Amino acid sequence: MKSDNQSFSGDPPKAFILLGVSDRPWLELPLFVVLMLSYVLAMLGNVAIILASRLDPQLHSPMYTFLSHLSFLDLCYTTTTVPQMLVNMGSSQKTISYGGCTVQYAVFHWLGCTECVLLAAMALDRYVAICEPLHYAVLMHRALCQQLVALAWLSGFGNSFVQVVLTVQLPFCGRQVLNNFFCEVPAMIKLSCADTAVNDATLAVLVAFFVLVPLALILLSYGFIARTVLRIQSSKGRHKAFGTCSSHLMVVSLFYLPAIYMYLQPPSSYSQEQGKFISLFYSIITPTLNPFIYTLRNKDVKEALRRLLARIWRLCGR
Repeated sequence: MKSDNQSFSGDPPKAFILLGVSDRPWLELPLFVVLMLSYVLAMLGNVAIILASRLDPQLHSPMYTFLSHLSFLDLCYTTTTVPQMLVNMGSSQKTISYGGCTVQYAVFHWLGCTECVLLAAMALDRYVAICEPLHYAVLMHRALCQQLVALAWLSGFGNSFVQVVLTVQLPFCGRQVLNNFFCEVPAMIKLSCADTAVNDATLAVLVAFFVLVPLALILLSYGFIARTVLRIQSSKGRHKAFGTCSSHLMVVSLFYLPAIYMYLQPPSSYSQEQGKFISLFYSIITPTLNPFIYTLRNKDVKEALRRLLARIWRLCGR
């Protein structure tokens, strides 16, 4: 009997049930519509920024190199989770396979940590552009930008790899119901029937490093930027400088505030009910808003998008 129980607890389930809002059936249709519209807007907005950044010669600068990677990240972010959520909301069987679940939280955490580092690189770019404008072309050269982007992707992958290795070893003792919209590491740890002290500690250390260190660099960069901008005599110059940074600050706030609340609280106080809606916010709402924030508040991006649309219109008119 003991050996049977051990094999039972050691065998991973074939699939997980994602509760989502199953306990609130009246919410499924409105949420399905919101998710569908948000996903379409996220795809269109981020694809437009990627195309404009790549095709418009006036956007071939470090800032827009980082922005195109951010848009690509957001595309992947939403595609990792939203299609599965839409399928589950439109079906009575709200399941995801064990392998699909593992891939989902692996990619989700890879992209999340990559975005943390990428946002810090974007803050560094703004710092050099405003505080060291005469040396900008020398300091923020193409090779450095490529290295910063590679660092972001590789460090995010390293974090995800560690999390996956630890999480796939957790036993679930037949538990299959995840009170979430998709698979992510905190929900998997909460579901496990084993002692998760090592997982909790590792998650806390890695998240603290990948969230707090980039955030500290971002705040430090903007502290120097604010000091430099306040010394500008011209009000027009101050307004232009703040305008170039405001979009990035809004994106940082939308991304970091939910992440801090979600991952930097003690495991004992983690609420799956609150956590799943916060996860929903930064997995779909933030990637949907990002391209509109950059488009509405950035004159160069707006003009590039107009030129891109004009080019597409001419091609279609032939």
